[in-house]
Amino acid sequence: MRAAVFRGPGDVRVEQVPDPRIEAPTDAVVQVTHACICGSDLWSYRGLVDVPDLPSEGRRVGHEWLGVVTDVGPEVRSVAPGDRVIAPFVFSDGTCEFCTQGLHTSCVNGGVWGGDHDGGQGEAVRSPFADGTLVRLPPDVADEPALLAAALPLTDVMATGHHAAVSAGVTAGSTVAVVGDGAVGLCGVLAAHRLGAERIIALGHHRDRLDLASRFGATDVVIDDDPVPAVRDLTGGGAPCVLECVGTQSAVETALDVARDGGTVGYVGVPAGVKGVPLSKMFGRNIALRGGVAPARAYLPELLADVAAGELDPSPVLDRTVDLDGVPDGYAAMAQRTAIKVMIEM
Repeated sequence: MRAAVFRGPGDVRVEQVPDPRIEAPTDAVVQVTHACICGSDLWSYRGLVDVPDLPSEGRRVGHEWLGVVTDVGPEVRSVAPGDRVIAPFVFSDGTCEFCTQGLHTSCVNGGVWGGDHDGGQGEAVRSPFADGTLVRLPPDVADEPALLAAALPLTDVMATGHHAAVSAGVTAGSTVAVVGDGAVGLCGVLAAHRLGAERIIALGHHRDRLDLASRFGATDVVIDDDPVPAVRDLTGGGAPCVLECVGTQSAVETALDVARDGGTVGYVGVPAGVKGVPLSKMFGRNIALRGGVAPARAYLPELLADVAAGELDPSPVLDRTVDLDGVPDGYAAMAQRTAIKVMIEM
């Protein structure tokens, strides 16, 4: 079969790789129909983070995907061949102490797609722990192309934006600032709107993306190299709830600076080059910092129900579509910021 392989900074190729097969009784094999390129994939693509022990043949990539089950192991009970399923970006057994607490990203037997495991940017994937990982799509979603596109961001960026909003304590009537106008930040705006926030201020650098933020529910947008004074002026001293959706040092500092005293920052940006957090500033202003990697599997049922009901549609973040052969161009487009998020249709 064919799949995308990361070989080094700026070098993603589509190559022949071994076909997946059942290796454990809890496995499933899934034919991938839709996948994405993630902003976190770009850290290594741009050479901003090291990829230790990269083998000469490269590594599979892609952790956002959905598809159709083609085979299952003898102990799999929740899905069967022919089912259309969605997978969170982390696989998990569903039974360990962390999974039962809703923290699937800390599963003692789990892992992330790609790297040493099958990547989603390819024709098929072996899913370990199918019962704990895969979620069968409702028939109405499985049979409707527009709803499939709406469901696809739930694999990562929509769940991650939701995690930022939940971590920041967003509730009905909240005032929220969202740092970042990438796919996660835009989904953070959508998540805050879904949770009933009354005022949502989107911070970014790209007018077209901030226009989309307004479509997603942002009441104000700030496009400025120094957004802190504008946000503090708009809010009368800072936002009680702040979503940090980038992961750089400057984004973290901006998030803390636009937070109101006693507020909470929900951070979900994958850290890249973050050298420290100013605890003394947080201490003096009683600012809380919560978040981390999103347990997408825990959020999938509620978010998927809203997609099926037509009440949640993050698909506009998928502003470019390629086939498998177009994956290298998709990486280049996202690295050059000419695309927010690339969808791959097999």
